[in-house]
Amino acid sequence: MKIYNVDAGKLKLDGGAMAGVVPKTIWQKHFHCDEYNLVWFSMSCLLVDTGDRLILIDNGAGTKQSERFFSYYKINPEIDHIENSLRTINISKDDITDVFLTHLHFDHCGGSVKWNDSRTDFELSFTNAKYWISREQFECFKNPNSIEKPSFIKENIEPIYKSGKMKLVDNIDELESELGFETIKVNGHTQGQLIPMIKYRGKNIVFVSDLIPTSFHIKPHYIPSYDLNPLVSLKEKKDFLKLAYENKYLLFLEHDTENEILSLKMGEKGIEIDKKLSICDL
Repeated sequence: MKIYNVDAGKLKLDGGAMAGVVPKTIWQKHFHCDEYNLVWFSMSCLLVDTGDRLILIDNGAGTKQSERFFSYYKINPEIDHIENSLRTINISKDDITDVFLTHLHFDHCGGSVKWNDSRTDFELSFTNAKYWISREQFECFKNPNSIEKPSFIKENIEPIYKSGKMKLVDNIDELESELGFETIKVNGHTQGQLIPMIKYRGKNIVFVSDLIPTSFHIKPHYIPSYDLNPLVSLKEKKDFLKLAYENKYLLFLEHDTENEILSLKMGEKGIEIDKKLSICDL
């Protein structure tokens, strides 16, 4: 097995929103914001090469939204970061066999679909792949609440459904038999978010997605205001961090621009960061 960090680009989000109730006097020491309080965050995806399958976990915001939409997040739609990143390891989008979507917010799934050559309709970016999505999250997309609705963009998801390549996950155990890795389901950030755990060279790599977006969010009560149910997130993070520490999990960070992977240790105030690693260190 091989794993790769696949760069899907960066976007700017409000630092205060990402820090939740944590005051700026604290979060500004960690996040470097501009004059509008906007902070750069990565959209780092993980490619798992099992030898038989090429599984891409999340795929960023994509390139097909309007100029106005991209201007909100300072995204450059002229660059297909996913395609460029895959090219460096001699892989094309057509080689991907499976796309695993942790959830359906635009910055995690927008790269699933692209414009066709004439820009008259949408088509799948990964033409030969199955797309794995939790049924709960798909139901949230179909019947969104008013808070999440702007993050659920129909052209990111409807073409997948219409293609017949969407695989709705009812039981996370089926993912282990199909894709070869365990998955945790969490509901604080959004209902039915899937957190995959990949066994790699005797270690467990956990793609923590928006359960722990950056190294700043290791503290359980550091919860973004984007989370629908912060008290649920608080419990889920505490439970996960205990499990991760006890089992020596390594955490792959999707939105951290400076840190790729973290190991954990027990500190005076509880579980904290031990080492900051990269895939090359494993």
